[in-house]
Amino acid sequence: MEHNISYITHEQWDKEVLQSERGVVVDFYSSDCPPCEALAAKYESLAAIYDGEVKFIKIFRQENRDLAESLGVKGSPTVLFFKNGKQVGPAYSGGIRRADLEQSIHSLMAPETAAKLKAREEKFTTEYDILIIGAGPAGLTAAIYAAQAKMKTILVDKGMPGGNVSITHQVSNYPGFVAPQPGFMLSHYMAEQAKEAGAEFRQAVDITSVDLKKKELIVDGLETIRAKKIILATGSSPRPLGIPGEIEYKGKGVSYCATCDAKYYEGKHVIIIGGGNTAIEEALFIDKFAGKITVIHQFDKLQANKTSAEKAMANPNIEFVFEHEPRAFIADNGTVNKVEVENLKTGERSYISGDGVFVFVGMLPNLDLFDESFELDEWGYLQVDESMHTNIPDVFAAGDIIHKQYRQITTAVADGTIAAIAAARELEE
Repeated sequence: MEHNISYITHEQWDKEVLQSERGVVVDFYSSDCPPCEALAAKYESLAAIYDGEVKFIKIFRQENRDLAESLGVKGSPTVLFFKNGKQVGPAYSGGIRRADLEQSIHSLMAPETAAKLKAREEKFTTEYDILIIGAGPAGLTAAIYAAQAKMKTILVDKGMPGGNVSITHQVSNYPGFVAPQPGFMLSHYMAEQAKEAGAEFRQAVDITSVDLKKKELIVDGLETIRAKKIILATGSSPRPLGIPGEIEYKGKGVSYCATCDAKYYEGKHVIIIGGGNTAIEEALFIDKFAGKITVIHQFDKLQANKTSAEKAMANPNIEFVFEHEPRAFIADNGTVNKVEVENLKTGERSYISGDGVFVFVGMLPNLDLFDESFELDEWGYLQVDESMHTNIPDVFAAGDIIHKQYRQITTAVADGTIAAIAAARELEE
């Protein structure tokens, strides 16, 4: 028993879970598991509040595989909820948010009891030299440099460390690695280096509010983090097409992540929207799974780098529809199976059938967390000076949210380096 949490094995399952008179929360965890580490503090905090009404249990998944598999648990961490011996509500896995856990915990008890216990939550404030918002390559690098400069450093992200790199299947041009690296492993190395340097993390959290002028951020509605300097490194997200069917069928045949979803299209016909570097590099990855790929591109030739473009053009499984744009996604039985396209030369519209669509048409900066009046370029990216200062005092920015010519992992790393060194030197002075 530790912090109101019981550690059990499969032999104790029936007694501790199925025969329990109280609701039960079960965390299947593993060793060497960053998402498990991110969950641990939230799990302990919730156990301290709700233990009298709900039982909190942890099971080491690697030594209880048969039990885990019988429950459909295939990854760590996975949190399940039981009431009267039966599993209830959703299962959570990966980067698990405190708010989701708390909502499911409340479902295991009477509403008035849940409200009374929640009132026990205590808000608190922590102080740091440097707060970094966003844990992609820019934020992680900034954390490494700031912590190594002996600055009290914290890095906050709504997800797990890595940003878009963590869902990139292979990184083949990062200096120091001769062989291509899985994106999630490169992100893991960066995060571990930052932790080793002394940086603290708040991962997979809800960012309740940010006030850059006061230089404070509230996490999960409980912790107020204040800092002397802030580095914004929230990155960018896929640019939507804004056509009918896109929002309705996101995750139902419309995807923006090849690494996440390509495996579901084994032997099937995949349609890809876009012709730049990302679109063509991801098309080559999807080709490992799909039986056929159709690339729809608005121009008369690919905008991707020459090596990728030539490889794609020579691939017999990939065909190209140039000088066309999508106008709507059409679904059958709730899943997209057709794209309406327009010929940009003639204006004629037609349909291309397929089993799913991947959209790769650029990115947009993630600035929705902030209400401040930033100086932006014509595309909405932050303007910074050579030291990565924004127009707001003591606030820096780095990575894919700033105005720049090239958006690569290496350029993000450079931005994070500059921002952290500049912020640390200003604090020292």
